Amino acid sequence: MIIPMHKIKTLFLPFLFIIVVMGCNTKNKDSVVTEDTQKATSYNVLSSVIDSINSEIHNGEYGLIDRFMVLQNDTLLADFTYKQDYETIVQKYDTTNHQYNFNSTNWHPYYQQSELHSLQSVTKSITSILLGIALDLNENYTVGSKAMPLLNGSDTDFQDKRKQNITLENLLTMRSGLQWNEETDHNDTTNDCFRLESSDNWIDYVLSKPMDTLPGTRFVYNGGGTVLLGKIVRTITGKRIDKWAEEKLFAPLGITEYYWKETPDGEIDTEGGLYLTAEDLAKIGSLFLNKGKWNDNQIVSESWVTTSTSPLVKNVKPEWRKDMGYGYQWWIPEYTGTGKTNIYSANGYGGQFLMMAPEYNIIIVFNGWNINDEPEKSTYRVLEDRILPELKK
Repeated sequence: MIIPMHKIKTLFLPFLFIIVVMGCNTKNKDSVVTEDTQKATSYNVLSSVIDSINSEIHNGEYGLIDRFMVLQNDTLLADFTYKQDYETIVQKYDTTNHQYNFNSTNWHPYYQQSELHSLQSVTKSITSILLGIALDLNENYTVGSKAMPLLNGSDTDFQDKRKQNITLENLLTMRSGLQWNEETDHNDTTNDCFRLESSDNWIDYVLSKPMDTLPGTRFVYNGGGTVLLGKIVRTITGKRIDKWAEEKLFAPLGITEYYWKETPDGEIDTEGGLYLTAEDLAKIGSLFLNKGKWNDNQIVSESWVTTSTSPLVKNVKPEWRKDMGYGYQWWIPEYTGTGKTNIYSANGYGGQFLMMAPEYNIIIVFNGWNINDEPEKSTYRVLEDRILPELKK
């Protein structure tokens, strides 16, 4: 059913900007009626499929799902919360209390039983935004800038000229040329992400990896590259990335609660350590659908949003689907032959998805925690296979 305005959380008020200004006599009654009608029409079109998805989640077809939200035209159409007994579910696994033990319920999927949900690799997309803001405000640096001079304070030897030539854009598009294995199970001790998260100095671990291709030539999914981007934000801005986020992204969007894991060497885990509420994650989606603007303030440049969500690298995951694209730490699951983006998304381990279809101005948010068993259906397919076909009718 459609969410009554008076029942939507106060934290969500920025999404209701259109409705708020109506009460300020900026629009006449006809405009109010028109927008109410549009809202009702949007929900009526989607109500059946939304209810069907919700029913399938309750039936367990999508595994462990914690939250499912649908927004269109900055209006909340559906918001479902699902309670899971993770304390019982994880008992057969190692539950040691450690921030990188994903079966530790003190840490995952929520932080300390709060509403802050682990975002995992959705963190990468937000790191990209923060780098974009840093470059917008510092004309001395561009995506073409060499990365190694910006990674100061490291003792790693950069004698390999290929490593010296890695640019920020190479890191953003996962084409650094660094040898990296993140394709195996996360708990596999040969997985570089596992080894990274077990190390004492994350920057040095990433920089110690040898080169295996020329920068810019081959896509290899590499969370270590995003760790380097986090450090580079600190070099450019003079602020650790969590403090930069508070000032330049979170505060303008009204995000007052978050948790971000700190690494042993005092840096911030920019490859997967951020926790936000689902409401605040949806604000990131709204920011991008509005081309980097929030309440008429340009938070990140429109050009950064456009480039970030364009399929700069194509066919990056043929085992997932044909022609999956990748931008600046954003996935592009559907685009045209001319390169126009139909859908873009931020994806995270366990079922964290922030998915947008700009043509329909729609946002889908999923939080889940499918880390031990693969569900019958993937929520990643919901927007493309279930929601958009209804809108296209």
